Amino acid sequence: MNFVKRALSIFFALVFCVFASLSVFSLDIKKPELELNAKSALLMDANTGTVLYAYNEHDRLAPASVTKIMTLLLVFEAIDKGSLKYDDVLSVSENAASMGGSQIYLEPGETMSVEDLLKSVIIASANDAALTLAENVAGSEDAFVDMMNQRAKELGMQDTHFENVTGLDDDVKDHLTSAYDIALMSRELLKHEKVMDYTTIWMDTVRNGEFGLTNTNRLIRFYKGATGLKTGSTSKAGFCVSASAKRDGLHLIAVIMGAETSDLRNASASKLLDFGFANYAAYSQEQKDCGNVYVLGGKKDFTGTYLVPFEALVNKGNESKVTVEINIPEKISAPIKKGDTIGKATYKIGDEIIGESNVCCTENIEKIDFWSYVKRVFENFLLK
Repeated sequence: MNFVKRALSIFFALVFCVFASLSVFSLDIKKPELELNAKSALLMDANTGTVLYAYNEHDRLAPASVTKIMTLLLVFEAIDKGSLKYDDVLSVSENAASMGGSQIYLEPGETMSVEDLLKSVIIASANDAALTLAENVAGSEDAFVDMMNQRAKELGMQDTHFENVTGLDDDVKDHLTSAYDIALMSRELLKHEKVMDYTTIWMDTVRNGEFGLTNTNRLIRFYKGATGLKTGSTSKAGFCVSASAKRDGLHLIAVIMGAETSDLRNASASKLLDFGFANYAAYSQEQKDCGNVYVLGGKKDFTGTYLVPFEALVNKGNESKVTVEINIPEKISAPIKKGDTIGKATYKIGDEIIGESNVCCTENIEKIDFWSYVKRVFENFLLK
């Protein structure tokens, strides 16, 4: 089974590399000798998913509270679906109140808003708050853990198996993941930009200011551009972190697992992020008006067009060398729908293509019927 699982991991990694290369054709992936204090490490571009550095990235290790990245992802997805709201007030169960480790000392029957529970999990890594959220999303911790493992499969996290929502590992047998898989779920969580409203907080309070929270991630205060994301530590896991930071549009995720101390963990994450920002840059093209195109046989003669936004990872210094070639036909035939692709833009550095994006229509135009056509001809005749 281990052989089969490893083979599948290699297969998915290869598939990932093929698809990632679609927007990073001219990227020179360097393999530096970085002295990191970690059992495993990985650096990923959050926008494209491109892996920029990896060391033992598929080793299955205990993640401690970095587990809560998946817990948070499912909570934010529940909020997006409308089954949970930030101002919902949740009641604390006996089970949640009995959690050890990092906590905000919730009492059975105590109530707290989803927003304050989120702040407690994200800033202070509160286990009791995490379980309170999980139980209210899924009905029970076991049901929520099933959701975590299902979501992990959907994200291609081949090295991962969760047994609880917190990462406490005294009583677990196979609560393991990898640096690569942590980067995958971190990238997915960062798509919920609201999470950064909390992960970038250094200090805050809950219970109407009576209980203070201080961020367990010191990089938030001391690393330029830090956006999150989650720390963790137990005697079994060592010191772990998924550290994200953004500069000039480049958003990076640095994962460190199994460091010997929190300071060495933070230093190793900083070193990974420094390497990324020193060597790579983000190129982006926002949505852009591409003018009008003549429509044959339509109720309207012209449709507007727009260029779909595009992002790519390039080597540092090449972001200003990107050129764009836009190809649109002179005319198209009705009917057309808003969002239909009618052309494309090709992005190049020199003669090398780094990616493509679509040019699309801005509106619906129906095919002209016989009587509308007769009316148009008559109106044009009168105008002459």
